[in-house]
Amino acid sequence: MTKIEEYAFPKGLDLLRRWQAEEPGAKEEMRQVFDAAIAGEFDANFAVKADPNRVNSVASVHMLALAVLNDLYGIETREYYHEDPYRYVRANLAVSRLMGVNKFYITWALYAWTCEPLGQVMMYPDKFPPGADPDQMLINKENWRELTTPDFTTGVPQTISNILRVHEELTGLPPLLQISAPYSLAADIYGQEPLLADVVHDPDEVNALLDHLGDVVLGPWMDHHIETFPNGWIELSDASGSPFFIGPENCKAMSIRSIRHMLEDKPYADRVFDNNYRGDHVALAKPKTRGSRRRGRRAAVAEEAQVPVNENPALLSLTDAKVSVNPVFIMRLDADLVDISFYEEQAKARNLPLTSGIGSPQIDRNSIEDLDATKAATRAQAREHVAAIRRVCEAVDLPSDNHVGMPWPSHIYFEDVNLHSQFDLVEIILEEVYNSAPYRLTAQAAE
Repeated sequence: MTKIEEYAFPKGLDLLRRWQAEEPGAKEEMRQVFDAAIAGEFDANFAVKADPNRVNSVASVHMLALAVLNDLYGIETREYYHEDPYRYVRANLAVSRLMGVNKFYITWALYAWTCEPLGQVMMYPDKFPPGADPDQMLINKENWRELTTPDFTTGVPQTISNILRVHEELTGLPPLLQISAPYSLAADIYGQEPLLADVVHDPDEVNALLDHLGDVVLGPWMDHHIETFPNGWIELSDASGSPFFIGPENCKAMSIRSIRHMLEDKPYADRVFDNNYRGDHVALAKPKTRGSRRRGRRAAVAEEAQVPVNENPALLSLTDAKVSVNPVFIMRLDADLVDISFYEEQAKARNLPLTSGIGSPQIDRNSIEDLDATKAATRAQAREHVAAIRRVCEAVDLPSDNHVGMPWPSHIYFEDVNLHSQFDLVEIILEEVYNSAPYRLTAQAAE
């Protein structure tokens, strides 16, 4: 009988690595693991929560789980996401255990699944997550006001509710609905380029569109989720509305403003957060010279701070805005390109826990030129970030369970693990997590 405990870190990663490399016997061993997982043989293990006295890790693994099930059983995308919530949840939890992350976090193709119930034409590739068809946008400037509230008891919304119900059953974690924030939803059903053009030339129209999406689509969806799961949480995702794409001022005045509008008078507003605005470094930008462009992205970023980062008013203003729509934790993403020390200081000053994201490009095996050098740099950064998180945990007022019973990501967060991830780098990062000593809670936190 296969036991998931036999694949405790790093043995599970070794199996994933051998399967990825198509080594003899690895596929059959993976099949045995997933036969057992799908049959429910690991359910007792899935109910075990992370250690509240340590730095923990989570990962979004739905794309890797799709690749596994496609390879082992020929399951294709639509079947994977839609047809069997127990298989979906158990496969995702099994992949998480094999990786070695010690806190569960259930995700799906959230941008696609937010616009699909509205009637957006979708694409479902055989082996990859679904997405909106960019050549067939649902709305335009003339008809967006005709968009109405969809039925949340059928189709994708019901599928999500089924997944969340099973995930709560198996893990004990409250259901976390993940949907697009207004700006990203608009980008997916109106079109990225037309929306960006309106951001520049017709910002009032953009804000009216975003408020309509919040009032008619997203607000009612959140209401339905909380009615269905009174203990539920909601995670909004808004990558398209990030400072990196539309600038920090537009991010504040459009993306973040529309979320605050949507949450007005919502009794559950303190259970809603958006944690994926990326590109904080643009708040530090000064006019670039031709030379700064030649030196590359990170070198140019190093030139951009006109005052010390921790005192930069533009970055502090952006952080205030981000915290207004995520009062739960401070998030540092790799794409922010701002040193972890800034986020550590902000977390302590605001009495919030700290999470550090690991972006998919950081661990993408196809973009690595020098693996040994990348391993060394990855270990150094992971050690620095884990240490910063640990110091924050010791300094802020944490609950006794250190939020391990909450469904949102903490503390090292792999934003996207998939078939092309370099598992050697994943192992290095998680080694630093596991090697970090238990921390000492403050007197207030320990009470």
